Amino acid sequence: MFNQLKVKKILVSQPKPLSENSPYFDIIEKFGVKIDFRPFIKVEPVPTKEFKEQKVSILNYSAIVFTSRNGIDHFFRICGDLRITVPEKTKYFCQSEQIALYLQKFIHYRKRKVFFPETGKLPDLLNIVGKNPDENFLVVLPEQYNEDIVKQLDAKQVKYRITWMYRTVSNDFQEGEKFDYDMLVFFSPQGISSLLKNFPNFEQGEIKIACFGTTTAKAVNDANLRLDLAVPTPTCPSMASALYQYIKENHKTKK
Repeated sequence: MFNQLKVKKILVSQPKPLSENSPYFDIIEKFGVKIDFRPFIKVEPVPTKEFKEQKVSILNYSAIVFTSRNGIDHFFRICGDLRITVPEKTKYFCQSEQIALYLQKFIHYRKRKVFFPETGKLPDLLNIVGKNPDENFLVVLPEQYNEDIVKQLDAKQVKYRITWMYRTVSNDFQEGEKFDYDMLVFFSPQGISSLLKNFPNFEQGEIKIACFGTTTAKAVNDANLRLDLAVPTPTCPSMASALYQYIKENHKTKK
């Protein structure tokens, strides 16, 4: 019965979950589909020499803003390379609790001032930033960042500087690597760019495309591709939950 599913093989453009309790594995077991986890992009460090060309003096900033764990990794990498010890009084503003807890890898978490929104959303993080006008913020982002964050920070009328310590690049497919999926799942505009770089003659046809976030959805539309599943929604806040419902309906309607 399961082999009659229209969507039988899915590519999720993220690393394979480390936890066996991931809802993606529930989808595999429930519907008998095959899910491959294969990132379309990868993170590369900005060399310390290149970072120094930005002329950013880390110790001049009283607060650091992180929107991802990659930002944390590369901030402390740069600090180590430059032999900088971040003062204990430095404050950390993180987009989510998950990102904030990752700081424990580098600092004595309970001794530091760490802030994050319960929602995990960037506008809510920046609202918290805006409530601390006396701080001088260093915002750690990838080299290619969404310019909207500049507008939002300017609107908060806080002192800040954006710095990049890492970049995302296309994780190219190798010759002979199979690409025979019924559905592609993306989480960033860079993933769409990588798809078109790897497959410049890509024809969507019956292949379904799912994406997370408005900027990714815009990238799909700008590439003149068909968007079949946009996440989040009020009932499905995560890609896994939305994918579960989509495949459930796909199975139900399949003759």
